[in-house]
Amino acid sequence: MTTTETSTSAFETDIDLFSDEVLLDPFPHYKALRDAGPVVYLSKYDLYGLFRYDQVRWALDNWEIFSSAQGPALNPIANDAWKDSILAMDPPKHRHIRKVFDDALRPKFIRQVAGDIEQQAEDLVERLLERGEFDGVTDFARTLPVNIVMDLVGFPRDEGRDKILDWAVNSFNFAGPLGQRQTDSLPAAQAQLEYLITNARPENLLPDSFGKVVYDAAARGEITENEAVTMMIGYANAGLDTTINAVGSTLMLFAQNPDQWEAVRQDPKLIPSAFLEGIRLESPAQFFSRVTTRDVDVDGTVIPKGARVVHSYGSANRDERHYPDPDRFDVRRNPVDTVAFDIGVHTCPGRTLASMEGHALFGALAKRVTTIELTGEPTLTPNSITRGLDSLPIRIR
Repeated sequence: MTTTETSTSAFETDIDLFSDEVLLDPFPHYKALRDAGPVVYLSKYDLYGLFRYDQVRWALDNWEIFSSAQGPALNPIANDAWKDSILAMDPPKHRHIRKVFDDALRPKFIRQVAGDIEQQAEDLVERLLERGEFDGVTDFARTLPVNIVMDLVGFPRDEGRDKILDWAVNSFNFAGPLGQRQTDSLPAAQAQLEYLITNARPENLLPDSFGKVVYDAAARGEITENEAVTMMIGYANAGLDTTINAVGSTLMLFAQNPDQWEAVRQDPKLIPSAFLEGIRLESPAQFFSRVTTRDVDVDGTVIPKGARVVHSYGSANRDERHYPDPDRFDVRRNPVDTVAFDIGVHTCPGRTLASMEGHALFGALAKRVTTIELTGEPTLTPNSITRGLDSLPIRIR
């Protein structure tokens, strides 16, 4: 990595942040970028970047300066496709759409639709204990989110359900920089949109579901039908892929740190803290971006008006300036200030459901499981936006 200084005083780097090599092991590169300065300029992609915790948090909390109105993706094709998404809005319009999200995702409503999440988690752990060895991603992390999110969103019980998870993974690659990975994701993004338009119509959705609430709001004229479709896409993608990533990565961290699992087993009240710590260390979403509405001075470095600025949740959450010994998995840390769920007006609306699922799964494990062991190497496929495991060979006792 070479480093120079641009005319705006940002440190310029030629690092390819979105190469397979870097995406597979980003954390040493994040540290180098944090050490380079409060702002870096990624010359390969014509992007300014924020990688330190304080700068990322400040930008996320200042939507008037760092605007989402031109989309959060790193390419114009995705931003145009997502123009009706809540991710591509600022207040006051954002507040109007967000209210529909929040009305549909209150904990009481989630339980009404999803049923007894804790009992589903305990039944799953019981089945996995009988097996002893299993895949921590496909058999553990995916089961609950897939079952719950599909019904919660209200997707018809048809063949399309089997494809939605793959579409979700590809939708995040679709949001990355222009290149082969983004191009390869286009067919899946188109298939997802076609499915929602043709199959997931209001008359086909499950009763009392998130989708029904959204389309009822559209029927009342509170939102447009295009906004309803993008809300369905957004919640399905985030509710599936990032939740699965969070659960799978946290299970891996417990297997790698048996002393931390023993601490949770002895004191299950640590589960919320432990799940947040897993999300901090292995942030399910690593990047998104915003556009500056004016020249802005970030700790002595000027980012010009109209610049697209990538903010790295994954780097900020491992910033040693904010978290002591940031690469250590510490279930007692309780990092409630993690930026993994974003903050401010764009705080993740699915945070409650993701937490309910994570707490239920690890709570069920803590009741029955004394040891969690890796029986092979975890694997993952590079993704331009998210970070999550493909497989996790696990043994529990």
